[in-house]
Amino acid sequence: MTDVRPLGTDEASFIALARSGDPARFALITERHRRELQVHCYRMLANYQDAQDMTQETFLRAWNKRESFRGHAALRTWLYRIATNVCLDFLAKRNDRTPVPSGLPGCSEVLYLQPYPDRMLPEDPQESVVARETIELAFIVAVQHLPPRQRAVFILRDVVGWPASKAADALDLTIASVTSALQRARVTMREQLPGRRLDWRSPAAHELSNDERGVVKSYIDAHERNDLDGLMSLLRDDLRFVMLPEAGTSAVTARDAVDGWASNGLFEPGYDDWRAIATTVNRMPAAALYLRAPDHPEHRLFTIAVLHVVDGKIAELTGFDATDKPWLDLPPTL
Repeated sequence: MTDVRPLGTDEASFIALARSGDPARFALITERHRRELQVHCYRMLANYQDAQDMTQETFLRAWNKRESFRGHAALRTWLYRIATNVCLDFLAKRNDRTPVPSGLPGCSEVLYLQPYPDRMLPEDPQESVVARETIELAFIVAVQHLPPRQRAVFILRDVVGWPASKAADALDLTIASVTSALQRARVTMREQLPGRRLDWRSPAAHELSNDERGVVKSYIDAHERNDLDGLMSLLRDDLRFVMLPEAGTSAVTARDAVDGWASNGLFEPGYDDWRAIATTVNRMPAAALYLRAPDHPEHRLFTIAVLHVVDGKIAELTGFDATDKPWLDLPPTL
């Protein structure tokens, strides 16, 4: 089934492009969709670098299939369809995209999860359907618990907002299959995100709250003072903590987390000279932590801690190895 709609400027230009075979014009027309397609791939894959690669693969396939575009659907819809199937093909070839049991009831670790730099998000969340809740780490992790095709149905229907007929056409499914897959996906999402809403189509404000800014500042101050008690006071007792890409680092209490940091020697003499800067990733408050080790003249980028703040306390702390990731756009040294 296809959309019945008048031909728009983008669509007419793309059809003319298909006839001319001009790659420069192709780039000019399609590049404006890069950021939202990359976010779409990120939701499917939970990995920034994979999302970059699959977005590039989307444009390559679009170029190779350009003559098949007839303007029956919007160019944006056509590109989303290609991107979705590119991600499904990628997932079908990989066997390491299953969440790893963490030892916590109802929780799994997504070891391939990477943070998404806010500077690479589309500028207009209303047009690009980037609600804050659908880029937050908890949502991205929850989506990874869905089988790939069910995941695609859920994202196209409940995040991008497509009708069942359009999603069915994109995935070569029946409307009944799409409806059934969406119902199962919503059940899983409710299990993974207890207490959180499942209506993702109304973009929320993405400015940090005063609570979030205050907690990040206190978190940085405690690190720079080597104040483990101060860090402890910022954490909810039922903290959910994971350090990626390592497995088995989940903690269920604030004390477990702080004791783990201390036992790893990160606050011992010689490894206690911290600096940090406040930042955001995935529309969430974060702190980029820099450590000056013995015999090093500079503080080197060590990790980025992404915080989920509830009522002035850190409820979830996800740490990522920040070295060798220039796409985070963080200075390598301070």
